[in-house]
Amino acid sequence: MTAKDVGMKRNEFIGKVDERLRMVRAEYDFNQEKMAEILGISKKTLVQIEKGRSSLGWTGAVALCTIFARSEILNAAFGGDTTDIILALAFEGEEPDYPKTLGGKVWWKTLEQSGHYKIQQNIISQHYRILDREDRRICASFELEKMKNTLRGFVEKEE
Repeated sequence: MTAKDVGMKRNEFIGKVDERLRMVRAEYDFNQEKMAEILGISKKTLVQIEKGRSSLGWTGAVALCTIFARSEILNAAFGGDTTDIILALAFEGEEPDYPKTLGGKVWWKTLEQSGHYKIQQNIISQHYRILDREDRRICASFELEKMKNTLRGFVEKEE
């Protein structure tokens, strides 16, 4: 079973972002012309996306989530900062060097803790991540078994 068989897929992520484009625009009180300019697309394209006739695509969805990272609309839709989800989808099978987190105080539940590491699950998007003792992300995935195997590997290296 691969990550594509479990959890969110890119097209689902893009669809959720497309569906919320108009709400994010309203949240920031931008007209269509201003929002199109911010996203680097034409007003005509923005209108088509808002009507459900077109899509931002992967790059546009990532751009919207990055530019509007503090959007309450997007945070509520994805269970907090979308960075984890974007990285899990973008780096399937590879692990980038993640920055320090706040330890999952709002959108995360700890499923397992071993040694200096813990597996957490996002309560909205249901994806998983491993944090180290300093609450730095080690990896993120939609596959719990992958996370458990990775956690075991880290604990074994410490012993």
